[in-house]
Amino acid sequence: MTTRPCSIAGCTRPHKARGWCATHYLRWRTHGDPTVCTTNRHLPVNERFWMKVQKSPGCWNWTAATSVDGYGVFGEHMGGKQHKAHRYAYEQLIGPIPEGKLLDHKCHNRDCVNPDHLRPVTIKQNNENRIGASRNSKTGVRGVSYNTKDRRYIAVSKHYGKPHYGGSFPTLKEAAEAVKALRLSLHTHNDADRKSA
Repeated sequence: MTTRPCSIAGCTRPHKARGWCATHYLRWRTHGDPTVCTTNRHLPVNERFWMKVQKSPGCWNWTAATSVDGYGVFGEHMGGKQHKAHRYAYEQLIGPIPEGKLLDHKCHNRDCVNPDHLRPVTIKQNNENRIGASRNSKTGVRGVSYNTKDRRYIAVSKHYGKPHYGGSFPTLKEAAEAVKALRLSLHTHNDADRKSA
């Protein structure tokens, strides 16, 4: 016994209901028309990518899927393998990312794919351009810890993986100022420190 085909012209899938295949039936249930196609797979990859970007005068925010680390991901090219959205945008509008470099978000917005907000950097430079304290900080200030025994705040900044001591202070404010000055003397890509200096 043969199954009759879908009644939509050019469709050879088997009939499911109302004379249509499962795909056309679902389109009818969703949109009221079995011929309405809501996917953009027929569009070029680049066009599909930019449909997922919301541009503004500043950041261009990625509006689709994100990875566990909060960066936009785009998996509709190169065999479906996921790629970071900001890297794809940079490569399309600027060119290849230099070998051994990461892209640093100067704007600190992981959703942003604006190539003007991205720059190729080393891992060290990328780590320098951070804002705020790490998640496990007890003081809430980047590079400042509290010594409960001495009841003093300690300022430390790392450079090439080596800790640099900035001093011991009675107040959090003094330690914060000291560690910021230390970063300014050691780092080259700490934009947030430089803007507030």
